[in-house]
Amino acid sequence: MTKRILVVDDEEALRYTLDIFLREEGYDVSLAANYNEAMSLMACSRFDLMYVDIIMEGKSGIELLRTVRSNNPNAQVIIITGAPSADTAAEALRLGALDYIVKPIRQNEVLKAASLAFRHKKLADEKDRCHTNIEAIFRSVKDGIVTVDEKMQLVDVNSSAIQLCGFKEDNFYGRSITTVVNGCSGACLEVMQDLLAAKTDMEVRHIECHRTDLQQQLVSVSASPLIDHLGNFSGCVMVLRDETRLCNLEKNINEIKAFDRMIGVGGQMAKVKQLIKALADVQTTVLITGESGTGKELTVEALHNAGSRSGGPLVKVNCGALADSILESELFGHVQGAFTGAVKNRTGRFHLADRGTIFLDEIGDISPKMQLQLLRVIETMSFERVGSSNPERVDVRVVAATNRDLAKKVAAGEFRQDLYYRLKIVELSLPPLRERRYDIPLLLRHFTEKFNRKFNKDIRAVTSEVEKLFQLYPWPGNVRELENTLEYAFILCDQHVISVSHLPAELQNHSRGCSGSPGEARDLVAEDIERALQKTDGNKAKAARLLSMSRRTFYRKMTKYHIDG
Repeated sequence: MTKRILVVDDEEALRYTLDIFLREEGYDVSLAANYNEAMSLMACSRFDLMYVDIIMEGKSGIELLRTVRSNNPNAQVIIITGAPSADTAAEALRLGALDYIVKPIRQNEVLKAASLAFRHKKLADEKDRCHTNIEAIFRSVKDGIVTVDEKMQLVDVNSSAIQLCGFKEDNFYGRSITTVVNGCSGACLEVMQDLLAAKTDMEVRHIECHRTDLQQQLVSVSASPLIDHLGNFSGCVMVLRDETRLCNLEKNINEIKAFDRMIGVGGQMAKVKQLIKALADVQTTVLITGESGTGKELTVEALHNAGSRSGGPLVKVNCGALADSILESELFGHVQGAFTGAVKNRTGRFHLADRGTIFLDEIGDISPKMQLQLLRVIETMSFERVGSSNPERVDVRVVAATNRDLAKKVAAGEFRQDLYYRLKIVELSLPPLRERRYDIPLLLRHFTEKFNRKFNKDIRAVTSEVEKLFQLYPWPGNVRELENTLEYAFILCDQHVISVSHLPAELQNHSRGCSGSPGEARDLVAEDIERALQKTDGNKAKAARLLSMSRRTFYRKMTKYHIDG
């Protein structure tokens, strides 16, 4: 690109001399005799370099220099003077002139000054380009950026930070950041203070912004020192990212994932799910009770995955399946030589569950000795490995489960009362399948999809006789028995629909025994409807939703079974 030069001098001979010198070097040269002519040319073209006579008719070269600095700050100006003086030179340089040449003009001086001027112009343009790019990034980046000096006075703030932090004033540059933080706890200021003290990068921290004008806001904060080109520390830059929406999305996804395998829409299961959500981030001991096969293991998985400990381990222990000596080592670990066969140190399940959840299944079957040890661990979160006297601490949430009636075992002296109450801070009682028969169609659909994938089959439904049988059968093994029954049927079925002949012998026998008893079917359906009406205080619409029925079906069954509403 051709470099453009403007020569401004009231001496015609000098103008043409400079024109010849500069054109020989390939520059594009324009000439002006005074301030006004120069302004006319500058209005039409943008010049890279100007040679300006300091004394001209009308306005002087100093006045032109001031104008150039306002309109085209990167243009380089070289002053030409016939009567040099210290005051004139100082004033010109103060206003931004690069250099000045004394008359009479010499060609080598003119060309040397031009070469120097274009190098300066290139550096100035590059600096402007970098500054423009930085400003564009600074404005457009979605994260909040705040820079402060060593005294925590604001140097710069982008629009995202203004919105995120709720700064109320526009003119806060140069003020201490502590005076402009408005309506929040100022937790991010601790990050800046730590960095200014340590002068090293600060890792990402997550803080809660307690803004008075907003709901809870979760922000990630990181900070780095500002180092100038000489390596001197001059302050810090803090980057703020609003994680509130992401946190809420993750929480929702975790909840969806947590309850993905807990099938059921009826009132009892809805209450169970609601209680799990309430307990997810409350670090208290939970006791899950219910008959065998009701889904206690799924419940503890949902409780773990829905809460803040979902990133930690979930460790499961079947306490009823292990003898005392083995269970103690399993739970707390042992050191080498603690007993015969202890050839090396072993890490216990409580250690493995650190910062997560430990699930103690069949807790009602452990011995009095283990009951006492568990009580101490739950109360203090510390224990000793078998064969060691050194206490070790962990951060573990304890969830226990049993299908026994622990209250009766306490009354009979078979279970420690203090451990019972420690475990039963919150009890999650799971209903048996016979009390939520309205969930059987949903469970059937879920298991059908599962076993179609497992066995690579295309079974689409069960017959109406199978549906009726499933509604009449008492399901002593609950959901687990229903799942096993359907898996058995999938193995035998070689068509698209499961019939009674594909079911286990026990259910086929039950089918023959109850096939002629419509009264029993009536009692089961009527019992569900009456129970739903009782729970909803007679509200038929709510009762129908509770049973996953349409209103029309619900009213028809009420009429059929002579139920008053």
